[in-house]
Amino acid sequence: QVQLVESGGGLVQAGGSLRLSCAASGRTFSRHVVGWFRQAPGKERAFVAAINWSGGSTYYADSVKGRFTISRDNAKNTVYLQMNGLKPEDTAVYYCAAREGLEIYYYPARYDYWGQGTQVTVSS
Repeated sequence: QVQLVESGGGLVQAGGSLRLSCAASGRTFSRHVVGWFRQAPGKERAFVAAINWSGGSTYYADSVKGRFTISRDNAKNTVYLQMNGLKPEDTAVYYCAAREGLEIYYYPARYDYWGQGTQVTVSS
């Protein structure tokens, strides 16, 4: 089992920045793919970014490419999502998720472990 806890959400004005953290405990985290997803009210949970176990490969949704950066520090069992140039449409609950294995997937159902989420609100 892997337990995930997100932090770093909050209220920010459009154009601002936030850094989300996903801290893991339990089983060895360094061999897990980690993804960030977000869910806005009335919408389905959507892929934002993902990173492989070494941090050498990263993937982003088109809507955040060039603005968000995912990274990980396996020594600290933590994955980060740096969000710059935030827009009101980025407002959502952000979740981190982990899956065992090497493959990166965009689908939430492919992930085995989930955090409780952290709210990000971007005002215009």
